[in-house]
Amino acid sequence: MLNLRARSSVSRALAPVGVGLHRMGVSPNAITVVGTVGTVASAGLLIGTGQFVLGVFAITVFVLFDLLDGAVARAGGTASSFGAVLDSTLDRVADASIFGALIWWFVGTGHTPARPDLILAALLALVLGQLIPYVRARAEGLDIDASVGIAERAVRLTLVLVGVGLAGIGLPLGLPIALWLLVTLGVITVGQRLHAVRRAASALPPAETAQESPGG
Repeated sequence: MLNLRARSSVSRALAPVGVGLHRMGVSPNAITVVGTVGTVASAGLLIGTGQFVLGVFAITVFVLFDLLDGAVARAGGTASSFGAVLDSTLDRVADASIFGALIWWFVGTGHTPARPDLILAALLALVLGQLIPYVRARAEGLDIDASVGIAERAVRLTLVLVGVGLAGIGLPLGLPIALWLLVTLGVITVGQRLHAVRRAASALPPAETAQESPGG
């Protein structure tokens, strides 16, 4: 709920910017792509090389594109199914790039010796960050609402960026705390969503809940 309220407030604030960009002929899909490319580049070139403070600042700016593309689409009435799928797909790429850059740093680029405990935490956080939206998408394919959970994307991004930022200003303990908290909250959120699906599916006819594995 907090995430929805925050997004609603930011969306209202960005509405005039969206109108202006639409009038300039800027495509919402182009904004989505630019935001993702910027996030991936910032993660690899800054976080992956230990420039944590600059990395957090740059990624925060590019993550706002995730809201700006929606503002442009609403301003021009150009929201589309393809745009929604593109946005969701590139969100996964952007998120993975942050944890991938951290893993690269922990492997030994910035740590001598490597930090296997932090590599594990970042890897688990990455996997759970992909699994959480997958459960929701799979449930929505069965017309089941699984948008519950305490660790939605905004929460996950905030936690990892705060942890990286703290490490960047000389508080290294903040990063492992943030990563293991992300893992804990991720496991809880996956459980919450599976529980919501189980409850909803138990009220549906068997034919509507057939266990089919989606291709890809």
